[in-house]
Formats: sequence, C-alpha cells, structure tokens
Amino acid sequence: MQKRHTWSSSIAYILTVAGATIGFGATWRFPYLVGQNGGGAYVLIFIIAMILIGIPMLLVENVIGRRAHRNSIDAFSPKAQQKSFSKAWTILGYMGLIGCFGIIGYYMVLGGWVFTYIINILTGDLNLSSSISKTMTREFYNTQIENNPLMITLYTLIFVFLNWFVLVKGISNGIEKAMKYLMPLLILCLIAIVIRNLTLPGAAEGIAFYLTPNFSKITPSLFVLVLGQVFFALSLGFGVMITLSSYLDKNEDLFKAAISTGIINTIIAILAGFMIFPSLFSFQLQPDEGPRLVFEVLPIVFSNMHFGNILAIGFFCLLIIAAFTTSITLYEVIITVVQEKLKIGRKISVTLVLGVLFLTANIPCIMAYGEWRDVTIIGKNIFGAFDYISSNIFFVLTALGSAIFVGWVLDKEAKEEVSNGLSLNAKKFVTFWFYYVKYIIPLIILIIFFGNFYIT
Repeated sequence: MQKRHTWSSSIAYILTVAGATIGFGATWRFPYLVGQNGGGAYVLIFIIAMILIGIPMLLVENVIGRRAHRNSIDAFSPKAQQKSFSKAWTILGYMGLIGCFGIIGYYMVLGGWVFTYIINILTGDLNLSSSISKTMTREFYNTQIENNPLMITLYTLIFVFLNWFVLVKGISNGIEKAMKYLMPLLILCLIAIVIRNLTLPGAAEGIAFYLTPNFSKITPSLFVLVLGQVFFALSLGFGVMITLSSYLDKNEDLFKAAISTGIINTIIAILAGFMIFPSLFSFQLQPDEGPRLVFEVLPIVFSNMHFGNILAIGFFCLLIIAAFTTSITLYEVIITVVQEKLKIGRKISVTLVLGVLFLTANIPCIMAYGEWRDVTIIGKNIFGAFDYISSNIFFVLTALGSAIFVGWVLDKEAKEEVSNGLSLNAKKFVTFWFYYVKYIIPLIILIIFFGNFYIT
C-alpha cells in the first residue's frame, strides 16, 4: 500500500470534516429552505433524515476512503481495496468528481458575492447605519451581483487565491492549521450573533416559526428536499469524505467520527436558523425569499439594529469563514486526484486545479448573471444548472453506488473496517449499520432520486 500522510490527531480530522460540512449548506442553503418550507416542519424532518441517512452514509464513505488510502477515483479500484471485483466501479469516483466540479463552479462565486457585500459596507456604498427598504437592498443586489460581472470576477478571484494560499501548504501545514483557527472562530461568531438576535423584541415569534412543526407542511416533496439537503450539508456523494478519510490512521474510530460529524453539522445548521429567523420576525420580514434571503432581506435587519454596519460585516465574515472551510476540502478532492494520477508536485497540482476550475467553472457561473444570462440548461441558467445537476443527479447516484459498493462488494471487509478496535457492544451496532446500508439505504436513495423528478 502506498505510504500516505495521516492526520496528526482525531481532533484535527474531526475539525476538518466539520469544516467541510459547515459551509453555505448550513449558513445559506439550510435557512432559506427552512423559510420556504414550513419552518419547524422542515427542521424536524432534517434532524430525522440526518440520523437515518446522513450518519450511516458518512460511515459508508469513511470506510471506502480509509480502506483505500487513495484518491476518490482509485478508492473504488480492486487494487486499493485489496479485493477482486470489476474496475468499472471506479465510474463512481468520476461521477463524484463531476459533481464536485459543479459545486465548486458556483460555490466560489457565492464567496465572491459575500465579499461584494463586505467591501461595499466597508466603503459606505451599502450603508446599514440607518433603516433601509427592501427596494434598496434589491436594487443593490441587482446592480452589484447580477449586473456587475467584472467586480464579481475580481472578488471571486480573491476568494480562490485565499484557497490557493492554504492548499499549497498541504494537509498538515495548510488545511489542518487553517481549521484549527477558523473552526473555533466560526463557532464563536455564530454564537455571538445568535445571542444578539435572541434578545431582539419579537424574537419569540421567529423561534416559534422555526421550532414549531406545522404538520400540514410535511409532504412527500418536503422529504425529497430535506434528504437532498442532507447530502449537500454533509458533503456526501462528491468525494470529500472519501478523500479526507483516506488520510485517516487505521486505529481511528470511524463510528465515533461519523456520529461526531453528524451531530456537529446538525447543531451548526440549527444555530444558523437561530441566527436568522428571530431577527426576521422581529422586524416583520418574510422568511420565504429563497436563495436571496441572506443577500436581500438580512441587510434590512441589520439596518434596523444599533451598529448595523458592524453587525453586518461580522455576519458576512462568518459566511466567508464557513464557505472557506468547505471550499478548501472541495478543492482537495480534485487536487488529490490530479496529484496522484499525474504524479506531479503539490504546488503545481493546486495551481493547475484552481486555475482550470476558475476558467471552466467559475467564469461561466459569473457570466450566468452577465452576458450569458439567456443561456439555459434544463430550463435553468448556468449557475442554477450547476447546482441542480450536481446536487440532484451526480451526488445522489454516487451515494447510491457507494452504499451498494460497501454493502455488496466490500461486504464483510466493510464490517471489519468499522469494527476495528471497538467493544463487543459497539460491534453489534456496526452489524446493524451494515445490513441497514446493504438493504435499506439504497431503497431510500432511489426514492430521493426519482422523487426529484416526479414529486412536485
């Protein structure tokens, strides 16, 4: 087996995995989906889905990655898994890579959008020191985001460069060190904003909307949306968990790592809701604005608070930190493949990957709100198509294939990989997990997949 770097400690791994799963999925996507889909009803189903789907699938990808100690494509090869089966299974690795390409395409552009708000607040071009209207925030969004591709390109490039700066330093000196400081900072900022929002007058109404399930909102389509969000939130189906776990030592407790990751991600996502909904209801604003919620509605909230500019900068900095902890792990999936497949150095691999992706993925997503706004794919602009095709097709199919791969191809070897070093009682849970993954998970994922097309 190829000698490979391993994480310096369990904490380093868990912090990195937590960072990979706490990005725009928790701070941008989760809140607007909650707002659009019944508040507490969505939250309830999300927690259930995290337990029934998220954590078991995290363990699936951990097994594949650690057993192989290879990149996310070679992890599905017979040589890496030390077992005889068809090489055709590596197609799962390529599918995950395509999905990862799609996510990076618009993810980095979202980072550029956030930088746009930070810079304009700092320069005074977006002044939140006094109350502003929704018309004003919408005008700013249209002017600076949808009709200013040159500036968005610049801010996206800045975000890409920050990723490059960390990634060229490698796993220990780059990713581990970044997570060591960024994750505690992220959590502290999040808690501070939550505490501030919970003290606002009228916040109780927002909390009630957020936590009280309206059971009439629980429909088949809601299950589809929630399960799709679980995949997105936990970075499942696009090689991130396989890549990160490929650097794990054989003595690490995979069971504990998967549970810890699921719990941390759920807590952060729930806190993100407390960061947003109490303030919206405090100022009589609607929570159902969709993807524009953070960019058009929340600035109104900050403009009605004391020190609105400072609070807004803190909030958008929190978004950047969350996005950054995820983006470096997204890039790492493709960098590891390029580095190991082409057998080239780290710095060249990082520069090549980030440069090519900027030109082939980020620029098209930026131009989707510029000169290419009339270009559509499956009825969506380029930005929306990258998100939809990655999240609803490639991730789901890759996750389905991974579950089948672990349950039916690795079979008993998968159980042994998870059971390593566990107590007898813990091994009983592993046995339950294995048969659950083998028979139940594929069925549920198939429902998700077909539901995306047939449930409205």
